[in-house]
Amino acid sequence: MQHRIIVLGAGYAGASAAGRLARRLHRDDVSLTLVNAEPDFVERVRNHELATGRELPHRPLAEVLAGTGVDLKVARVTAVDVDRKVVAVTADGGAEELAYDTLVYALGSRWDDHGVPGAAEHAHEIAGRAGALRVRERLAGLAAGQPVVVVGGGLTGLEAATEIAESRPDLEVTLAARTGLGDWLSPKGQGHLRAVFDRLGITAREDAEVTAVEDGRVVTADGTVLPSALTVWTAGFAVHPIARATTLKVGDTGQIVVDDTMRSVSHPDVYAVGDAALVRGPGDKPLRMSCATGTPTAWQAADAIAARLTGGKLPHVPLRYFNQCISLGRKDGLIQYVTADDRAKGAALTGRVAALYKELVCKGAAWGVAHPTLGLPGRRRRVTHPAPAGSAAPAPAPAPAPESAA
Repeated sequence: MQHRIIVLGAGYAGASAAGRLARRLHRDDVSLTLVNAEPDFVERVRNHELATGRELPHRPLAEVLAGTGVDLKVARVTAVDVDRKVVAVTADGGAEELAYDTLVYALGSRWDDHGVPGAAEHAHEIAGRAGALRVRERLAGLAAGQPVVVVGGGLTGLEAATEIAESRPDLEVTLAARTGLGDWLSPKGQGHLRAVFDRLGITAREDAEVTAVEDGRVVTADGTVLPSALTVWTAGFAVHPIARATTLKVGDTGQIVVDDTMRSVSHPDVYAVGDAALVRGPGDKPLRMSCATGTPTAWQAADAIAARLTGGKLPHVPLRYFNQCISLGRKDGLIQYVTADDRAKGAALTGRVAALYKELVCKGAAWGVAHPTLGLPGRRRRVTHPAPAGSAAPAPAPAPAPESAA
């Protein structure tokens, strides 16, 4: 009887986990299914580029996974029952349940409006491809001189603001940051960031907490009104609510609590990777939601699952950070070197060289999804610890749930 592994979500973490498992386990011993709402792999770290009109390579998941033995199922996950060990999905063919022996939960995150009045109705997000394409359409329709407000001073906000200002120098771009501009960066990094903002004509509204988004304007806590023909919301991400609706142990953020092999601390047949996992790093600090976190956690989970199924040695690779890579338009960038627990060091790489560095990182991340063992030959091992016979038998398909997640 084959051991059934289901991976939910085909972002950087999920697709990498599925591909790496396929290269670690013998095809006769496992069935490996990757469930994703879209048929294509989305380079999420490039959504700010997509939003400003850049054409990105088309990456069908069927091509990425070709020859691996991974079965791609294009469907939307509606529920997970970790006690019955089944996943409910909906696709063009209707609703069904998929039974698993091991589950890799990689549904990731989406934009978080933090309950700010009007944000959901009047702001636009670039956390997903659909949102980025809507921003692209809105930008194309703006006339010269119209105001654009980017809400959020984190990495996504900095990249979105600079990309928009560079591609549309005729617009009035403002960044509203809840704290100081790049205040987590080193003095060198902050200085370069301010110089880029000045060069691109971006207005930085610092210590400006947005309390309302309305049609045509953004309001901050001190009553300041910022005119806005287009409001782009980048002020944080939230995980999909599906995990919180299960009996899995989750943290306050809704992320699944895992050990250092990415295994759920409450359900040993469930692993969580990427944004969906509450992972403790150096100094016992939670790792941030990012591609820099997602790929290493995927490798860790895949290698741990393979080890447990084949009687191999469990991986215990420390997860740490080395730098933060920020694109500041197509010709400028900032590489902030950081400590293992993500605190800025004094050193930073800036300018065109940093932009090229960031571009290589983005290309490398996409390449790594298709080559999850980094080009090294994979050795498919035989399963020696199969699932108990008759476990998690499929149940009748339920009606579609009202809320879904990709």
